[in-house]
Amino acid sequence: MEVNEAVFVKSSANVKECPDGVFPEHAFIGRSNVGKSSLINALTDRKKLAKISGTPGKTKLINHFRINNNWFLVDLPGYGWAKVSKKDKAEFEKLIRSYILQRENLLSLYVLVDIRHKAQQIDLEFMQWLGENNIPFCIVFTKADKLKRIGEVEKSFERFKEEFLKEWEDMPEYFITSSVNKAGLDELLLYINKVNKLYFENNQR
Repeated sequence: MEVNEAVFVKSSANVKECPDGVFPEHAFIGRSNVGKSSLINALTDRKKLAKISGTPGKTKLINHFRINNNWFLVDLPGYGWAKVSKKDKAEFEKLIRSYILQRENLLSLYVLVDIRHKAQQIDLEFMQWLGENNIPFCIVFTKADKLKRIGEVEKSFERFKEEFLKEWEDMPEYFITSSVNKAGLDELLLYINKVNKLYFENNQR
């Protein structure tokens, strides 16, 4: 799937302000320093669609982008060690969870994980919560280009997988990506396209 059109629609302070649910949605989330904005820009081939900041935690609203006039890419606030107050963190968590649980046209959540690091407890706990609430999700490993040595990406992935499978029977759909060399992005877009096709087919019956 090619991204021919990527348009910012609106930012919402709560789920009730989100655009009318006329399109299927694919939402991206991850720890606040995981490279989410860079990934969104690379995925859509737009340099400044999502705002990139040197300060983690700058995304504070639910941001909707209309892609090819038939689905929404949703940029959710990050979680983790963003330098914000406890009150703000609680508000972010409330915003994220209400969107995930209440947004009926959310087809899949994409949890971004920095492949360079061992499995983080905060990521594992978040994915466990998704599973408990029957929320479909994929794992998108980012920054694969940062691992230069032969076999380093595979070793890092296997390390994560080993930790993940302590609580799960199998890995969900996953993608190993780089915003720099665009590795894995075509596969991610193909997956989104496949999910969208099933959605439209089911809703035409």
